[in-house]
Amino acid sequence: MPSLDICFTPELLPLYDLRGRVAVVVDILRATSSMVTAFAAGVTHIVPVSELDDCRRLGLEQGHLTAAERDGRQAEGFDLGNSPFGYLDGVVAVRGRAVAITTTNGTTAIHRSLSADAVILGAFLNLEAVAAFLRRTGKDAVVVCAGWKGKFNLEDTVFGGALAELLQADFDVTSSDATLAAHHLWQQAKPDLAGYLLQSSHVRRLNSLEANQDMEFCVQLNEYNLVPIWHDGRLVVAEK
Repeated sequence: MPSLDICFTPELLPLYDLRGRVAVVVDILRATSSMVTAFAAGVTHIVPVSELDDCRRLGLEQGHLTAAERDGRQAEGFDLGNSPFGYLDGVVAVRGRAVAITTTNGTTAIHRSLSADAVILGAFLNLEAVAAFLRRTGKDAVVVCAGWKGKFNLEDTVFGGALAELLQADFDVTSSDATLAAHHLWQQAKPDLAGYLLQSSHVRRLNSLEANQDMEFCVQLNEYNLVPIWHDGRLVVAEK
């Protein structure tokens, strides 16, 4: 039986051997939620980069839309920030376009996970689709929580617990203390996920930026039946 483990922050990844495993990178607020939404809105592929200059260059040289966020705010001079509504509100036409993106936490977590056999993106928005992908693959999996600047956060860990609950009939979700802890958090959170996450430091940070609608959107369950996957240096939608 394959196993599901959870890495609470990318800073702990040196303690995990990702080879032969599927890495499920999750940044609920907001990078992976926004990228899942971007694909649902018709984006062709996404190139996650670490630096603002790299993002800007892809826009200038290859015609990508540029999305950049630092400390929760849209970086100046870029087409989009890190809000899922940027792909839905029609202000920027995204269908049929490629996007270069850099964020404070999510894009770093993606790049640090590339030693895995496969790297996919998870969010509450595509929770069931991620579980179905892992069942089809049948490989050990590690949820890589993006956290906040190297530290633990609540919402990414709760996602790991929700995924563990969905997979408990098909995966070993009891051998890892991290997975057990995340599952317990999910059991507390699931009756009122949005209400539970109001205590999260990142939610308070978004509220201070008047981005509380983003949180409400990002905690919706199973809005999209798609899984972004790393392929040839970019993210695309995985085949079903």
